[in-house]
Amino acid sequence: MNATNQTNEPSASLRDRKAALLWLILLCCAVGMSSTWAAASPEAGRVLYPVCTSCHGADGQGNRAMSAPKIAGQQGFYLLKQLQHFQSGTRGTAPGDAKGRQMAAMSKGPRLASSQALENLVAYVESFPDNKTVETVSGDTDRGKDLFVTCASCHGDKAQGLEMMAAPRLAGQNDWYLVAQLENFAAGKRGYAPGDHGGRQMKAMMAVLQSPEDYRDVVAYINTLTP
Repeated sequence: MNATNQTNEPSASLRDRKAALLWLILLCCAVGMSSTWAAASPEAGRVLYPVCTSCHGADGQGNRAMSAPKIAGQQGFYLLKQLQHFQSGTRGTAPGDAKGRQMAAMSKGPRLASSQALENLVAYVESFPDNKTVETVSGDTDRGKDLFVTCASCHGDKAQGLEMMAAPRLAGQNDWYLVAQLENFAAGKRGYAPGDHGGRQMKAMMAVLQSPEDYRDVVAYINTLTP
């Protein structure tokens, strides 16, 4: 009996040490990721933001004349990812996407060349007040609710956005912009790049929304949601 205990004891101890080491590694990774984002400086981002105001507005509320979306209230993970996509050419290089090319050019300014600069900019945008938008799209909200069932799996049942699905918040966004982006996905102006996994997934989901009427109805329903 004693021999058995002596044989098993080191094995159990080794398993415990491995388990503790694994948890330590995971904890360090989590802390490292949090620290990276926590190190972002809204004040440093404020200095970078003026170049964005001509399109997105001083408080990030968007500008229809410039086809620029509201960025106030949007989740930081998504804003950062889209800036990275514009910089890498994953977004903003499709034929016919003039506004996308414009944004891609703006994202490549020398002051935004580092990942820290992008994180600082996003941190500043996250400080903006999330003001209500003016509704411009009308449609059949009951029909839109049925269409949105498929969208909810990625964007959430309140269109609040889900980071685990790399899906942005839709509720509270300029409705004209949502319609324009559905048109862009359908036309291949977004979701075309192999590296844009979220965009390619969204492009595939466009099989559910097959007409301008579908776009208007689902966006009209999104207008009724509060995240």
